[in-house]
Amino acid sequence: MNLTPNALTVLERRYLKKDENGELLERPEDLFRRVAHTIAAADLLTAPDTDTAPLEERFYQMMTDLEFLPNSPTLMNAGRPLGQLSACFVLPVEDSMEDIFEAVKQAALIHKSGGGTGFSFSRLRPAGSAVRSTGGVASGPVSFMRVFNMATEAVKQGGTRRGANMGILRVDHPDILDFIDCKKNNAEINNFNISVGVTEAFMEAADKGLPYDLIDPHTHQPAGQLDARQVLEKIVDGAWRNGEPGIIFLDRLNRDNVVPAQGEIESTNPCGEQPLLPYESCNLGSINLTRVVAKTAAGPVVDYEKLTNLVKDAVHFLDNVIDVNQYPLDRIDFVTKQTRKIGLGVMGWADMLLMLGIPYGSGRAQALAEQVMGCITEAGRAESRRLAALRGPFPLFEESIYAGEAPLRNATISTIAPTGTLSILAGCSSGVEPVFAYVFVRNIMDNTEMVEVNPVLRAVLEERGLYSEALMKRIAKEGSLSHIEELPRDIRELFVCAHDITPEDHIRMQAAFQRHTDNAVSKTVNFTRDASREDVAQVYRLAWQLGCKGVTIYRDGSREGQVLNTGSAKPAEEAPTPRRPEGLTPRPRPEVTSGITERMKIGCGNLYVTVNYDDKGICEVFTSTGKAGGCPSQSEATARLVSVALRSGVSIDEIIAQLRGIRCPSTIRQPGMKCTSCPDAIARVIRKVADFQSAHREMNDLVMLNGGVSAPAPAPKAPSSAPEGSCPCPECGAPLEHEGGCVSCRSCGYSKCS
Repeated sequence: MNLTPNALTVLERRYLKKDENGELLERPEDLFRRVAHTIAAADLLTAPDTDTAPLEERFYQMMTDLEFLPNSPTLMNAGRPLGQLSACFVLPVEDSMEDIFEAVKQAALIHKSGGGTGFSFSRLRPAGSAVRSTGGVASGPVSFMRVFNMATEAVKQGGTRRGANMGILRVDHPDILDFIDCKKNNAEINNFNISVGVTEAFMEAADKGLPYDLIDPHTHQPAGQLDARQVLEKIVDGAWRNGEPGIIFLDRLNRDNVVPAQGEIESTNPCGEQPLLPYESCNLGSINLTRVVAKTAAGPVVDYEKLTNLVKDAVHFLDNVIDVNQYPLDRIDFVTKQTRKIGLGVMGWADMLLMLGIPYGSGRAQALAEQVMGCITEAGRAESRRLAALRGPFPLFEESIYAGEAPLRNATISTIAPTGTLSILAGCSSGVEPVFAYVFVRNIMDNTEMVEVNPVLRAVLEERGLYSEALMKRIAKEGSLSHIEELPRDIRELFVCAHDITPEDHIRMQAAFQRHTDNAVSKTVNFTRDASREDVAQVYRLAWQLGCKGVTIYRDGSREGQVLNTGSAKPAEEAPTPRRPEGLTPRPRPEVTSGITERMKIGCGNLYVTVNYDDKGICEVFTSTGKAGGCPSQSEATARLVSVALRSGVSIDEIIAQLRGIRCPSTIRQPGMKCTSCPDAIARVIRKVADFQSAHREMNDLVMLNGGVSAPAPAPKAPSSAPEGSCPCPECGAPLEHEGGCVSCRSCGYSKCS
C-alpha cells in the first residue's frame, strides 16, 4: 500500500484494532481485509452458494489501491463486535416530554455506536405556549436543544468517537429568531451544527421585501408575521459572525423525496448533505478521482471506463453494507431497509483538476464536474438495477417516484459528503473542495521541521526544476502561490487555494455537482476575513437561484479566540476589555502563539500535550486524551492552572517542581513509561520547550557577540491559510480547516462531524 506517513498515523490513532493497553493488533492491510471479507459476505444472504472470494478481492483491491473508501464507521467496525457501519441518522422530535427524551436516549445510543444524528425541532411548540396536561408553559425548541447537547457531551466523555448533531428549525416557526441567535456564543450548544429550514415562499418574500406568516406547529394556525428580508439578514449576520446558522432549502429536499407517501424530509445528517426521513440511516463512500486520471499521448484525461467500473463495485459494496450492518435500534433497521439509501460521492476533485491542468474556478471545471458526477450517478443506477434484478428492489419501490420504471435496489445512489479523514488516508484533496493549503510545515518534538507538500504540486515543480525546501516553506508561510512572482504565471493560475477562489465560484461548483447528485452536496464557501455581510447575502441568493439544497459558509478568522469549544462570543475587535482584580493577575493570552505537541504514553492510553509560547516565553498548555480514556477533566484543569501561572510570571522551574514526580497507579505499574502521571507528562514537555528556548537564546547571544544578527526562535508555523487566532484542533493543536460543511484537521484526522 502506498500510504503517506500522515495516513499511517491517522490509521494507528483512529482505525486499527488495539488491545486493552493500546497496543496495535492489526496492520492497515489487515483492516482492509477485515472490511472486504465482512462486506463481501453479504452476498451469501441472497445467494448462499456464491463464491465470495473474487468479490472480496475486488473490494480489498479498490480500498488498498486507495480508489474507494467507505465512511469511517465501516472501516472501524466491520468485522468487529460493535458492527455499526452507518454514519448518518435522522431522528424525529415529537411535541411531548416523553417523545423528546426518547429521542435523547436514541441519539445517545447512535452516538455510542459511532454515528451522527440530525433533528428537526420544528414540531415543538414555541416557548411560552400553554401545556394543558401540566398547566405550565413550554420551554421551546432552543431550550430542548441544550438538553440534547448536554446528553451528547456526556456520551463524548465515555466514548471513543465524539457525537455530532444537526439541528434544524423551519423559518416559519415562531421561535426562529431565538434559534438563529442560539449559537451567537461559540461556547453554546457546541455539539450541534444548526441550519434554518427555508422555503421557496420565504426566499421569494425576502427577495421582494414582503412579510411572511409564522405558523404555530401545535395549532397549525398563523402566529404572527415577520419581515422576510430582515430575517434573512439576521441569518446572514449570524453566518458572517461565526458560520452559524447555515440554511437548508426544505422544498428542494422534498422535491427529490423518493417516497413522499412516507412523510416529509425535515432534517439531514450533521453536515447537510444527506436528507433522510425519520429513523432512516445511510452509509456513505467516496471514490478517489485522482485514480481515474489516465496519461495519454495527448495528455492526461478522465478514464470514464475505469470510473464506471469503480462505481459499480462501490455501489455493490454500499448495498451490502446495509445487510451486514448492526443498527443501534430495531426501528432504524426496518426503516432503512425500506428504501436502502446509499450515498456514493467523491474526493480528490481539486487534485484531479490540477492533474488535468484545469483551474478550479473556471467554467471548464464546472462543466467537467457535471460530466463526472453524471457518469457516477448514471453508472450507479445501472448497478442498482442489476442488483434489483438479482435481489429485488427496495421494498417501497412501488410507491416511490420511480414506480413503473426499471426496478432499483436503492432509493438514492449519490451524495457528496465531507471526506476530511478519508482524504488523509487516500492522500488526496477533500471532497469537492479546492485545496485548502498546498504546503504544511509540521514540527517534530526535536524541533526539526517536516515539510508536507501537495503531491501534484511537488510533481509539477520537480518536473520543471523549481522545487526547493526554501520555496515550500515560503508557500507554507504565505498560504498561497498567487503572490510568489518567482513562479511561472501558469503555475500560479492553476494552483489556487480555497481563498484564491471567489465565493461565487465556490457556489457555482457546488451547483454543478448538485445537478447530478441524488441527495445533497456538502461544501463550505470560504470567505476572506474582510468579506462583508452583503458578500454572504449574495452567495445565499446565488445558491437559491442555482438550485443548491443548502449553504454553509465560513469567514476566515470569524471564530478566533475559541479554544476547545470555549471562548469569547465576539471577534477580538468587539470583545470588551476584562476587568482585572487587584494583585497578581495573568497577562492576556497573546493573539498569536507558536507551539509543539508531544504524545506521551500514560497508563490508560495516550496524552497529547501542547505547549505554546510567544516572544515573552511559554504562555499556555493544552491537553487532550487519546481514545483509550484517561482523566480528561483533571488534565484540562491542570493545564488551565499551569497556563494561568505561566502568564502570571510564576517561575517555570517552580511549576515543573510541583508537577514532576506525581505518581498515578495506572501509569507506574506499567513498565517502559517515560512519565509517572499526566501532571508529570505535562512537566516534562514544558521542560523540553523551556530548555530549547534557553539554548536558542544562548546561541543568539554568541551570534551577536560576533557581530551577527539575532534570529527569532524557530517556531511551529501554522499554514497561513489558517488565520491568526483561528481555532486550533482540540486533539493536536494544529489549525482546523473549514471545508465540506464540516471542520477537520489535516494533521491528526480530527473531524467535528465524526
